[in-house]
Amino acid sequence: MTYNVAIGHSDIAFPADRDETVLDAAERAGYSLPYSCRKGVCSTCEAGLRAGTVEIGSRSIEGPASAVLLCRAKPKSDIIVHPRRIERRDVSATKVIDAWVFRLSWPTEEVATLLLRFPVSIRAKFKAGQYLRVKSPDGMARNFSLANAPQESDGAQLHIRHIDGGHFSEAVLAGLKLGDRVRIEIPFGDFFLREDSDRPIICIATGAGFAPVKSMIEYLIRRESTRAVRLYWSGRQAQDLYMRELPEKWAAKWPWFEFVPVLTNADASWSGRKGLVHRAVLEDVPDLSNFQVYASGNPLMIRKARADFTREAGLPEDQFFAEPFVLTGT
Repeated sequence: MTYNVAIGHSDIAFPADRDETVLDAAERAGYSLPYSCRKGVCSTCEAGLRAGTVEIGSRSIEGPASAVLLCRAKPKSDIIVHPRRIERRDVSATKVIDAWVFRLSWPTEEVATLLLRFPVSIRAKFKAGQYLRVKSPDGMARNFSLANAPQESDGAQLHIRHIDGGHFSEAVLAGLKLGDRVRIEIPFGDFFLREDSDRPIICIATGAGFAPVKSMIEYLIRRESTRAVRLYWSGRQAQDLYMRELPEKWAAKWPWFEFVPVLTNADASWSGRKGLVHRAVLEDVPDLSNFQVYASGNPLMIRKARADFTREAGLPEDQFFAEPFVLTGT
């Protein structure tokens, strides 16, 4: 059986099979909804259910209801939903590429940078901030944000955090050698730089959440943009900011860019900002009503930032864009 999914406050509608999630149905119909983990963990895909009934696991939810996870919700009747955003996506733009390992380095013991090259004449179009999927030998796919600017379309730079017991970061990554082949699928994700706005930008990153932010900022640099950007990058200790010298160079060269490193567990040698990174933003910019915010990394940070920025600083809900880093496999 097929049901109709209508998007509230728009003329968008598409069909969904009875065992298909709303998110999957939207993508099949050529639309992009906010999402990240697709596991019901990060809350990025939450939406209002205005009418109708959906099923999540063994639980039935009847509208009106709030905070419904579209990556898990399967329609059981015609429904009306109100997501944070919905946009047209180019389904033909996704490519599967057999890339090869060009460089692998470890800036710190916790983060590796992996540079992949594509075969000659192969280019991959993506937006600054999006991610790709690495097809592992075990048949599972792992998601990694692209750290290179879209102008560098002949390869991919990935920042991979070491996870204790993680199959990819310990078993697969440790065995990679120069010239090894890696199958990827590119691009994915609703987290990308919106260019139809001149609002000043606040970027917040924790740990390897710096990767998609790096893509965005380098894209703006190459476009010779003058749009104001302020980056807050957080780690527990100074070594967690594994490419700290790069945003420092940007700040020294480009007057439109500011960099604020923030540590949550700094030692006595640290003279910079300390504490929760999103609270540092609010201390500096108490009125966010005219800003766009891009947040990537720790899901808890993102949830707190979204709540506090909208409640305390007047940030419009539709101007908060997020990429929570949630494990996609072990």
